[in-house]
Amino acid sequence: MTAIVAVCLTLVGLVGAAVTLSSDPSRQAVTLSAYGLTLALLFFALQAPDVALSQIGVGTAIVPLIVMLAVRKIQTGSHQK
Repeated sequence: MTAIVAVCLTLVGLVGAAVTLSSDPSRQAVTLSAYGLTLALLFFALQAPDVALSQIGVGTAIVPLIVMLAVRKIQTGSHQK
């Protein structure tokens, strides 16, 4: 295992813990985006650039956006009651 892969694995673990430890859903969505980026870096270090590009598109952009939209919808829906 190279040093770059070890550093990427450590970053994935730290950012993954940050996602689970944050209590605010909006903050979780932002850290989820950072988690997707660190996973993409890990995939690139493991010589899987196609998986890394997919992870950047889906895990870094689309999933956090959907989570933010859902949180916003829930928050505006609770104020209408």
